[in-house]
Amino acid sequence: MSAQARGLIHPIPRLARLLAGRNPLRRPHDRIEGATIVVLTVAFLATIAWASFLGARLYQSQLAVAAQLRPATAILAQDGPRPEIRLVPTGQVLAHWPSPGGREKSGVLEAVTAPGISGAVAGARVLVWLNRLGQPVAPPPGRALMLVSAVLMALAVAAGIAAGLLIPYRLCRLVLDRRRLAAWESAWASTGPRWSRRR
Repeated sequence: MSAQARGLIHPIPRLARLLAGRNPLRRPHDRIEGATIVVLTVAFLATIAWASFLGARLYQSQLAVAAQLRPATAILAQDGPRPEIRLVPTGQVLAHWPSPGGREKSGVLEAVTAPGISGAVAGARVLVWLNRLGQPVAPPPGRALMLVSAVLMALAVAAGIAAGLLIPYRLCRLVLDRRRLAAWESAWASTGPRWSRRR
């Protein structure tokens, strides 16, 4: 097996040699860059753990909110709005529905919270979701949609922080590369004339 293949299989010992090894060709700038990479990698791994925790908390909170809602059947007191092709349904209608205490409650249903009112006639029964106070609210999303939104939020947080971690790395590389070039120019200025005379 080649040395390059062994380095790919065992990246941690290679990184340890990069940081703590006694290679005479490695300069302090190389050690600083290696340490910066390690610190930023640890910060990124912590970010992934934190973003995963946030995603799990969001999913649990969405489940808790959905568990507080209960379905009910509302009876329309008038014809519902005409159905329209829109991303967000509009319109409202008077209706009555059973409240959590068992008494009947009446009020206005909006197409956002009760999509079934669109195109319905007076006397039609439509499904509504009620909160603890018996007020109609938007239907809860399914578990799959809750999971997808939690995962997307966690990915967005991790990606945003990862992009932010690239900024200090690029700044570090910029400063270190300038110092390396200055050191190379200084070394060449002292050894270049002697080397060219020998040629």
